[in-house]
Amino acid sequence: MPGNLFIVATPIGNLEDITFRAINILKEVDLIACEDTRHTKKLLYHYGINTTTTSYFEYNKVKKGKFLIRLLKEDKKIALVSDSGTPGISDPGYNIIRLAIDNDIPVTIVPGPCAFVSALVLSGMPTDSFLFEGFLSYKKAKRRRQLEALKQEKRTIVLYESPHRLLKTLGDILDILGDRDIAVTRELTKFFEEVLRLKVSHAIEHFNTNPPRGEFVLIISRS
Repeated sequence: MPGNLFIVATPIGNLEDITFRAINILKEVDLIACEDTRHTKKLLYHYGINTTTTSYFEYNKVKKGKFLIRLLKEDKKIALVSDSGTPGISDPGYNIIRLAIDNDIPVTIVPGPCAFVSALVLSGMPTDSFLFEGFLSYKKAKRRRQLEALKQEKRTIVLYESPHRLLKTLGDILDILGDRDIAVTRELTKFFEEVLRLKVSHAIEHFNTNPPRGEFVLIISRS
């Protein structure tokens, strides 16, 4: 029988936001595949976890994916973690999960934090039906086409965005979707957690005078 691939959710900011089961799994597996080993080792050190780690990220996913599958076929147990939150959400974790499924390797989820779910709940906007789009394109023309496709969307829209592209994306949202209500969240669960609930135009004004820092989740109201 092949080993198991465990998809382990880790904190998105506050190190206390991890389950007992996740800690036990990270202690018991043969290997932890990390988006960034340096980042994950801070978490492991905090909880006294000495399991061996290996990097698994966007630019080595093909080569390292084959390596991990070979280990799993040798009955090794591997935990997959991202830098924060649930692996497979807007990160290369999807690829190894798909590879494991295609190779009949058991895959188990160890649930926990997820940034967009936390942001959606904090936004105060309808959660009964929503659309998660992840990161829009860094290319302006493609990003604007993606937003054009969302103009008639009747569900709450959820986006991820980096600090250096935030103002560009907000400007495109204003141009294409209009001056809607938006919740701009950052540093969730951390000391400087911030949730701004305002109009898109006001968000642009705010970040023109307060340079964006940290990773952002944007929750946009329905059309």
